[in-house]
Parts: sequence; structure tokens; C-alpha cells
Amino acid sequence: MKRARGSSDEEAPRQNGSASGGKENQRQNDGDDGGFDPADLQDDDEESGLRKEIRCKYRDLISSVQQNREDMLSPSNNKLKDVLDEADRLFKDVRQTREAALDFHLIVVTADLGKEKATELVAEGTAFDPTTFAEHLLSFMGLNRLEDGNDEQENGGAADGYLPQDAWHRVARRAESCFRTAPSFHYMMGLFHAEPPPPKQRIERQRKAPSKEAKRIMPTQLKKIEDSDQEATEKEVERILGYLKSYHQYDPKSPISFYEFVIDPESFSRTVENIFHTSFLIRDGLARTYLDDAKLPCIVPVEEGEVEAGGSCKQCIMSLSPKMWKELIDAFDIREAMIQPPQKQNE
Repeated sequence: MKRARGSSDEEAPRQNGSASGGKENQRQNDGDDGGFDPADLQDDDEESGLRKEIRCKYRDLISSVQQNREDMLSPSNNKLKDVLDEADRLFKDVRQTREAALDFHLIVVTADLGKEKATELVAEGTAFDPTTFAEHLLSFMGLNRLEDGNDEQENGGAADGYLPQDAWHRVARRAESCFRTAPSFHYMMGLFHAEPPPPKQRIERQRKAPSKEAKRIMPTQLKKIEDSDQEATEKEVERILGYLKSYHQYDPKSPISFYEFVIDPESFSRTVENIFHTSFLIRDGLARTYLDDAKLPCIVPVEEGEVEAGGSCKQCIMSLSPKMWKELIDAFDIREAMIQPPQKQNE
């Protein structure tokens, strides 16, 4: 029979499963003629039987967890741990995808059950019964309910029994192990007084009275400074008035633009100084301003016979920024200052 099957051209049917496939390959590698062995069929039957048994056990575990859900949620029940231990033993023989899927299903069911059980344990742990706690505490302290102390204050007796003298010492020794004691604080340089030190008495020094010579010299110096500044301002005002008169005499009929007269295209600071000194001319009535047909300010000198006593009473405040200064230079096309600086005039 073996020879007849070996001489036929048809191959032997392949069995499903990793074990049968491996044995078929082994026969081909060994150079076998493709004959069929009854021992191989017996091994395949045993392997398929083991797979079925593992799958049946997984299904039984899943069914038991679903049916006994309420019992497993009890804190005193350890069936959930037994199920997980059994699943660990079965997982060692898992070889196929169907068995791994059943194992995964069991883990999901037990995980949900464990989460719910843990939530109930926490909820039960938060409940505090003072009576039960007092009973456990008295038992730990060594309460003797058979003896009643006549004097409870002296002997440390309880209402329904007798407590030994070292009862509270037992509680203290037990509590010490639950806390980390910090080292005691002490001063290396002795005690520290938090009171502020007494304030020191301030010794007021007598100020030296200025001498007669200092009284005589200081006002003279201040007066010289004021006189020098006033003289410089007056000289600059007179110098600007001379420029204004000279331009007006050169062409009396042509109006002199106020901006062209005071703006220095090379220096913003000198422009501000020119406006400042020109304001004294207008204040003292030595010059006057007016608006031309284009509503632009013009300036002209006032003749000696036209000068009013006390000067003009109308004044205004104008603001000028570097940006406006540049815009005015471009608008009036100013290339040269009409009021030359004092240094250039001296040269």
C-alpha cells in the first residue's frame, strides 16, 4: 500500500495547521517519496483536539465571568484572581489566531470587572465609622473589660473596662513609625531677639553761617551771570533786527516770509533760537507779522515813528518739530539761511 501510493503521481492531501505543514516539509526535505504514515494522522488529531480544548476553556471562563459578575464584585471574593491565573496557564499553549482573540476578549471582560470592583472598594474605604475605629483603638491599647477601675481618673480606667497605664504610650510608639520626624531647630549662636535695636540718637551738626565776604561775593557772581545772559540775548535780538531791516530796505515792496526768515536749513537748533529771538522783536513792537494773500505769515520791521509805547500785547505759542522743520524747508525750497550764524558773520 505504501509503495502503491508512492508510485502514484498525485500528492498526498495537506492538513491544516502548523504541525501538519511542518511534517510535510520535513518529508520533502528528507527525500521521502510522499508516502502517508498513520502516525502523522494521529498527531494531527491530537493537535486539533488540543486546540478545541483550549478554545472551550476560554469560552467557559468568559461565560463564568459574565454569569458570576455580581459575586466577583464582592470585596471578599477572589474568583477574579482565579480566572486570571487560569487564563495565564491557558495562554502558554495559545498558537492560533482564534485562541488569541478569545484570550483578548477575556482580558477585556476581566479588566472592566476589575475597574468596577476597584471603584467600589474606594467608595467603601471612604466611609468612616467612628464607633468601629474606637473599638479597634481600645483593643490595641489593651482594654481589659473584665476589670473596672474604681477611680477612673487615677487608674486610667474606661467606662466599660480598665486601660493599663502605658495605653497611650503604645499608641504613641505606633504612630511614630508613620511619620518622619524633622530635626529639632536650635540656634548655633544662642538665642535671637526679634526686638529691633534702639534707635541711635542723631547728632545735629550746626551749620556754619556764611561769612560776610561770602555774602558779598555770591550775589555779585549771580548778578554777573544774569547780566551776561541778558546782554547776549539783547545783542542777538539787535543782530536779527539788523538783518530784517537790511532785507526790507533792499526790496520794500516784496514781503518777507516769516518761515524763510527764521529757518536755518542746516541746523534745527539755530532755527529754534531764531524764532525765540524774533519773538522779542514782535513783543517790543520792533517788528510785526501779518498774513499775505496765500494766508502765510510775513514779517516786516516797524519804523521808528510807528513804534508803540509798551510794544505789542498780542502773542502766541507755536510748536516746531524736526519733521515739520524738514517739511517747511522742502515746501519753501530754502537753500540758505537768511540769518547767518554769529560765527560766520564774524568771519
